[in-house]
Amino acid sequence: MSVRNERAARTDRTHRTELIADAALALLAERGLRGLTHRAVDEAAGLPQGSTSNHARTRLALLEAAVRRQAEREAELLNPAGMPHPSAGREQVAAALALALHRYLTGDHRQLLVSRYELAMEATRRPELRAYYDAAGAQFREPLVALLRAAGSTAPERHTLSLVAWCDGLMFSCVAGSFHAATPTEEELRSSVGELLRGMLDG
Repeated sequence: MSVRNERAARTDRTHRTELIADAALALLAERGLRGLTHRAVDEAAGLPQGSTSNHARTRLALLEAAVRRQAEREAELLNPAGMPHPSAGREQVAAALALALHRYLTGDHRQLLVSRYELAMEATRRPELRAYYDAAGAQFREPLVALLRAAGSTAPERHTLSLVAWCDGLMFSCVAGSFHAATPTEEELRSSVGELLRGMLDG
């Protein structure tokens, strides 16, 4: 096989892997874990029967693929590497966090949050999946620890836990909780994040 053909084959495999994982996430959001089967993923992805089994032979392998893809898509939305340096000022940090949260809470991205909760609950029941889920979460947690430390936090790990817990609670409330019909504006989120940062860093 030529180099060009090898590259084309790798590209095709990558595209099909993403297609399968995206279909799995959509099914998790729409039908829950009970609706996630290899056959259902084939149908949702528009692929020939057996395609998903060729890429992920077991249910655990399919869930692991979904967790990896979930992390990839969240990274595109939340963009932790793109957070401003603390030297830019808290207002810029608050604005960046608010923008990421608002982006996640609007449009088709809300579906991604539902699949996130489905995978999180399943990870509590499957230790083998827990490792994949924790590794995916580390890519968001570690940049926040560094950000808060550079911003002058005296307890960056604890403050990161508070910040992540606040963000998770807000997103759950706006997607599945009592505020599911009222998405905050970006300006409201910016004010709330600013208040939280002041409370942690000035306290």
